[in-house]
Amino acid sequence: MKKYSYILLVIAVSFTSSCTEFLKEQPESIISEDQYYKTESDALTAINAAYFFLNTAKVQSPYNTLFNTGMNMAGDDEDPGPGATNPDVRSLSVLAHSTSNLRVYELWQQHYAAIRKANVVLAKVPAITFAVPATKDRILGEAKFLRALFYFNLVRLYGDVPLVTQYQNYVYASDYAVARTPSADVYAQIEKDLTEAAQVLPASYSAPDAGRATAGAAKALLAKVYLIKSSLPLKLTENYQKAITKAEEALSTADGGTGTYGYDLKTDYSQVFLPAYKNGAEHIFSAQMKGNSYSQGNAENPRAIFTSIPGLTGNYAHMVRFYTEGNDKFFNIYKLYKSTDKRRDVTFVRNFTSPTNGKKYGLPIANTAVANDSTPFWHKWWDPANTSVTSNSEANVPIIRYAELLLIHAEAENEVNGPSAKAYKSINRVRKRAGLADLTAGLSKDQFRDSVYLERRLELSYEYQRWFDLIREKDASGNGILISSLQKVGKTNVAAKHYLYPIPQTEIDNNPKLTQNAGW
Repeated sequence: MKKYSYILLVIAVSFTSSCTEFLKEQPESIISEDQYYKTESDALTAINAAYFFLNTAKVQSPYNTLFNTGMNMAGDDEDPGPGATNPDVRSLSVLAHSTSNLRVYELWQQHYAAIRKANVVLAKVPAITFAVPATKDRILGEAKFLRALFYFNLVRLYGDVPLVTQYQNYVYASDYAVARTPSADVYAQIEKDLTEAAQVLPASYSAPDAGRATAGAAKALLAKVYLIKSSLPLKLTENYQKAITKAEEALSTADGGTGTYGYDLKTDYSQVFLPAYKNGAEHIFSAQMKGNSYSQGNAENPRAIFTSIPGLTGNYAHMVRFYTEGNDKFFNIYKLYKSTDKRRDVTFVRNFTSPTNGKKYGLPIANTAVANDSTPFWHKWWDPANTSVTSNSEANVPIIRYAELLLIHAEAENEVNGPSAKAYKSINRVRKRAGLADLTAGLSKDQFRDSVYLERRLELSYEYQRWFDLIREKDASGNGILISSLQKVGKTNVAAKHYLYPIPQTEIDNNPKLTQNAGW
């Protein structure tokens, strides 16, 4: 009996031990956060995750459809086309949106998700040992540049926003609640990040790293930040001179600057956008698009293409805004371009050629004021190599390019010194490339300012700049142009509250420290 009992005991102990081993979890394929961020490869993966929010179309990211559906549709140049059936997009386009609008929330959420990725890099990468220390500095500089860019967008859209510069990895949801930070402090952080980034980022990259943030990009973006701070709503006009100084640090010597980055305008305007010429001399910083790769193709391309064209995929979700100008009830941004402006027929097409049957397809307009009138379609993101799968367009989205830097310089110079020779030189560089004559000499300061505003509208059309310009630009009396510009095109719902987007209600519900913008 004792022997039998002993055997049972051994079996029991063995079974218990085996059971313990059997039930023990072995997450060998899962790497905890403490185990990660140890190598240079980990650091590179982390910074690439921050870039991902510039171009992914898996969800609408800022520079891959979200700015258009969540921002530009509210402006005076665009409307949702027949293919845009989302009620949040359509309500926003007539400024009838609310604090619960999905696009308003996504803009907020996508930017903060990207900022979180940048903060991870800045928190974890300093402890990693690099064979070449400059590589670590570069990655940290990239993170600061990206964080600055995303905060720059947020502060312009929402005003005071929570400024989070530390990596948040808390247990309790309440620890994530952060109050809104005054916009002046947000701008101070943006300037700090860009200044520090410019000190460590390289002037350029070789393949396959082309498209990453550079020192010139940090300086050019900082020039734009100074220009915006001088504009509405802050009106800190002492920053105009800073915008001039910083712009001239990036401008090439031929354009009166001291920059050594090799920036220049492409002679042919179409080459600015064609994928075959991406990351050229005019591209200071762009969202990199890659077709058929993790949904990183330019998803805007099919949204601007007319439907039912054999061999082309298009849903015509984005169209020009038609409004009345004189006797023309179908006036639109296309008609603001002179017929000699080389930008017009690059920015727009009047018809598409079917790759299947060679026929042309367009949308005629029965317009008594304009004979043979037809609908213009945006065309900047067209990729000739991806016509069968139009969402695979590899056309990059410029975030800041050399033409805009010249216009930033012209605008700031005019505000400080009037329409000086330097201001004329910068705007005329842009106009000459477009095939236009030099701007009329002897303009007043107000006339020159309006000329720069128009040049921005035409040069940067469909590049997600228009809404930002509408909320910052002013008339000769110093008043904002948003309300008058939108009323002109029939968007009668516009009100003073629209200078800022509402804080998403979901965020307020989750964060009791947040307050709402006035009027919402």
